[in-house]
Amino acid sequence: MLKELLYKENYSVSEIETLLSLKDEEDIKQLQDRANEMLNQSIGDSVYYRGIVEFSNICSLDCYYCGIRKSNGEVGRYALSKDDIISSAKWCADQGYGSVVLQSGERSDENFVNFVEEVIREIKKETISEKLPRGVGITLSVGEHSKEVYSRFFKAGAHRYLLRIETTNEELYRELHPESQELNERKECLSFLRQSGFQVGTGVMIGIPGQTIEMLARDVLFFKEQDIDMIGMGPYLVHNQTPMAEKSQMDKDPLLQLSLNMIAVCRIVLKDINIAATTALQAVVPDGRERGLSYGANVTMPNITPTEVRSSYKLYEGKPCMDEGRQECKSCLLGRVHSIGRDVAFDQWGDSKHFALRTSRTENF
Repeated sequence: MLKELLYKENYSVSEIETLLSLKDEEDIKQLQDRANEMLNQSIGDSVYYRGIVEFSNICSLDCYYCGIRKSNGEVGRYALSKDDIISSAKWCADQGYGSVVLQSGERSDENFVNFVEEVIREIKKETISEKLPRGVGITLSVGEHSKEVYSRFFKAGAHRYLLRIETTNEELYRELHPESQELNERKECLSFLRQSGFQVGTGVMIGIPGQTIEMLARDVLFFKEQDIDMIGMGPYLVHNQTPMAEKSQMDKDPLLQLSLNMIAVCRIVLKDINIAATTALQAVVPDGRERGLSYGANVTMPNITPTEVRSSYKLYEGKPCMDEGRQECKSCLLGRVHSIGRDVAFDQWGDSKHFALRTSRTENF
């Protein structure tokens, strides 16, 4: 019965719920094996690095779960200089990482937009080499903007964008955000990103207080309906300086397994998208990122943020690699990837195969 379910072409909400709810060891092994089979069939088993630069923790939003929310007066605010960001990206390119992620708190003022635009242009220019003739690939994760601003970022040279939606359930979204932040506006931004030419990424938190398995199943179908190109998601982990700290967090073992099941199910249902094994998994257990990769993920993001500010970009408690230098992080992560029998594809962008097929379908229409 389970084997038949794992090999379906299209899935209902209840069928996805069944897969997400698997707890028996043998059933979970079948789910994991099928996810890896789909990974190999659809995109291959190479792992792609995205060196992440958390270039500012200044944020204009007040999400109730986030450690860098606007109202958290206890966090030390910082913003890296243009030179620091470009230097980090050049280091990334020199190490053979094919891509960088530029991530920050959400701001929409013109000074910020101009700054990001200039940084993108400089990174593209400064990282061109024989191995990377177009420079490093650039993923942005800087929040909600207008279609015009997204177009500016794309024209400057960024080509992937991660805008996590956290949940597609309206009531749960309201529990996580102030009234000024609207789920529909976030969804609209995903459409703007697609129209601007980006490879579109989103994702959810797993194990949010009040979240049901049905909600997560509907999140997966939302990814499919929206033709999403890449997913970045992970377990919900509390931050003690937020309103959500008063609510309970799932126990470690079931939270980890649900997160891994979610990765596997996304691989099975969505097939050829890019899926990240996020740092939050490593905050649950030391080998969390390897486990994410072993359940069908194919992207991981070594932190290349300067260590002197890294601890100030703490979205949740227990974030790993706060004091680890870039070179140590590179060696450690490479060993982790090799430990599960996978290899890193160095000097490659590692773009979403789904995006290539999606845009090909559009162009041929």
